[in-house]
Amino acid sequence: MPSHPILFGLAFMLISMTAFQSSPITAYGGPVELSVRPGSTTHSGDGTFYAPGLGACGKTNTANQLIVAVGHGIFDSYPGATANPNKNPICGKTLKATFGGKSVTVTVEDRCAGCPGAADLDFTEAGFKKLANLDIGRIHGVKWEWV
Repeated sequence: MPSHPILFGLAFMLISMTAFQSSPITAYGGPVELSVRPGSTTHSGDGTFYAPGLGACGKTNTANQLIVAVGHGIFDSYPGATANPNKNPICGKTLKATFGGKSVTVTVEDRCAGCPGAADLDFTEAGFKKLANLDIGRIHGVKWEWV
């Protein structure tokens, strides 16, 4: 029977995708436990900002709102999440982020597909400015917890 490299490649890709989807959130070489209970755990990650629009939660947001996009690992694995991101129970949840002695409370309305760390956050400009100057662009060691 002749070998079919294209079929082999497709099979490998499907197996890889299935294995990736069922993998735990991993950062820095090990699994990360991200608690969803308010006040139960303080998380730490990088903070960036973005220009919001129609978010994963189905709402159109602006740069002046205190909105945050959580990392895709948290968003996708939040208890009760389904294939429809608009119905994810994480939408509308609030978290308090702290950096350099400053804090901001923001509402989850989006999913950050480009956040590499499991606990990274992508703020609107209004949210980021409560923590640091926009010129910085990325802040390391943002502590945050659900409220």
